[in-house]
Amino acid sequence: MITALTLTDFRSYAAATLSIAAGAVVLHGPNGAGKTNLLEAISLFTPGKGLRGATAPEMGRREPGEATGRAWAVAAVLTDGDDETRLGTGVQSPGAARRIVRIDGETAPPGRLLDHLRPVWATPEQDRLFSDARADRLRFFDRLVFAADPDHAASVSAYEKALRERLRLLTEGSEGQPADPLWLDALELRLAEAGAAAALARAAALTTLQAAIDERGDRPFPQADLGLSGEAENSATAGADKSTISATLREGFARFRLRDAAAGRSLYGPHRSDLTALHRDKNRPAAEGSSGEQKALVLNLILAQIARLSGQGAAPVLLLDEAPAHLDTRRRAALFDEIEAQSTSLGLQAFLPGTEPELFAPLRGRAQFVRVEGGALTVEG
Repeated sequence: MITALTLTDFRSYAAATLSIAAGAVVLHGPNGAGKTNLLEAISLFTPGKGLRGATAPEMGRREPGEATGRAWAVAAVLTDGDDETRLGTGVQSPGAARRIVRIDGETAPPGRLLDHLRPVWATPEQDRLFSDARADRLRFFDRLVFAADPDHAASVSAYEKALRERLRLLTEGSEGQPADPLWLDALELRLAEAGAAAALARAAALTTLQAAIDERGDRPFPQADLGLSGEAENSATAGADKSTISATLREGFARFRLRDAAAGRSLYGPHRSDLTALHRDKNRPAAEGSSGEQKALVLNLILAQIARLSGQGAAPVLLLDEAPAHLDTRRRAALFDEIEAQSTSLGLQAFLPGTEPELFAPLRGRAQFVRVEGGALTVEG
């Protein structure tokens, strides 16, 4: 579990340290006090850009008149019995584009963070996840995939890099003819291999997540029947192997060169896939549900993800920004009970920010309450 968190020149915090108890932590305070900044800091103990999807220069604290954010750092102490692990990330100079990761003082690749923590989060932007943009759903699902399969992050990163390079070559062509066909062949081979690996990982994750949702039952949130739309993912689900999927993708990329060049964007490939969900009880697409229904479906999916991550050797950490919003009193209380149960059975730590502490009243005596205001963190009780 995380027992301490330290922020230095991160977002709104000049310097702050928080000693953290097991189980749930309620962060309450006025709007703009820095509650979500704390969640973002914890979300950086995983590969990628974190909860907000921000770049490293955007995270540095700025004083009035400063054009560039300062060098910043986030550190955490993890305790497992008598053993301690220290995680750190940040940038060493103002405006630096790449953040550094350190584990027990030694520089490490970001993927190693998943050996120690597996953060999972939901933000208010995901309250209408199933009716918002397809790309947002795919990014959300990919985070769920690589939380359990760290290699998936590398596959997606390699795919996106090759996709950008291919599009640049295509749009540099003249008179409708793509530039440098031999280099395109090499890029599309890399694209196809990385895309096939990503599709297989997505299909495998979908199977285990659906099983976890089914095992949970309707407690207390509605169940979703998940699906993936995408040629490569459909082939993976049907049992095709990596070489078969890769060959199909490679042929497709070559076939659509002229179309992609004319469009100025890539219209074929696993980056065009989508996560679908059917509200099981109502037998209708989740996209047709209200914000409250969609949030309940997302919460059930996330709680199933926590169960899926248990037993993998890394601590599950749940970050729920504005968790009570769009939930009725019954589901809000049930969510808190579920978090407490998973804290006991799975060692889950959950961080729950909100403006009004009264919304978290059922957690009094069962959670740590922290007042967030003016760049200070005050543990209550």
